[in-house]
Amino acid sequence: MSNPAFVEGADDEAIAAWLHDRLTVALDRASGCVAISVPGGSTPFPILRRLVEMPLDWQRLSVWPGDDRIVPEAHPASNTGKIRDLLEPAGAHVMPLSAESRPPHFALAWLGMGADGHIASLFPNTAPKVDDPLPVRRLTPDPLPPEAPFDRISLTIPALLDSDEILFVIRGEDKRAIFDAAAAGENDLPVARLLHAARQPVTCFT
Repeated sequence: MSNPAFVEGADDEAIAAWLHDRLTVALDRASGCVAISVPGGSTPFPILRRLVEMPLDWQRLSVWPGDDRIVPEAHPASNTGKIRDLLEPAGAHVMPLSAESRPPHFALAWLGMGADGHIASLFPNTAPKVDDPLPVRRLTPDPLPPEAPFDRISLTIPALLDSDEILFVIRGEDKRAIFDAAAAGENDLPVARLLHAARQPVTCFT
């Protein structure tokens, strides 16, 4: 298990600067494209809007959503559509998830966490496994979140762990308490399963 490093009180600009530094290093080390995964929801997009204003070799960056709602990309609930609209004009390659997707090794897997301890669309009812043989799964959250009542497509824990490092952005005291308990091995929520299996550096911005 990798013990998370916490960065307290970071704003969107600071997180974007951290991401820029990490991606710059990854691009400098690589001879070709660099892949990252990013979360959906409301938290990442203000950060990504700041990141996209920073100089990067965007055409060598392959961006995968960690999960998505199974809706057309033009739908307001589509993570892929929002990521594409924001990052493709800068030159990034956005890779939509499907059951046939074969995700690459990620330089960075960026994750959020729900109040129920879910990561990507690996909700507690889906009982995600650290040895899942599939990199991508179609899943149905139970209960369906009322703000997004759709089936999901999600990277699995092994696909997320196939990364050089993991980033969390956790906002709110309640979520922080759940994350801390997961990191301490005090629950068996999806986030705890990933953290227990992680061997790479894990950074958590709060």
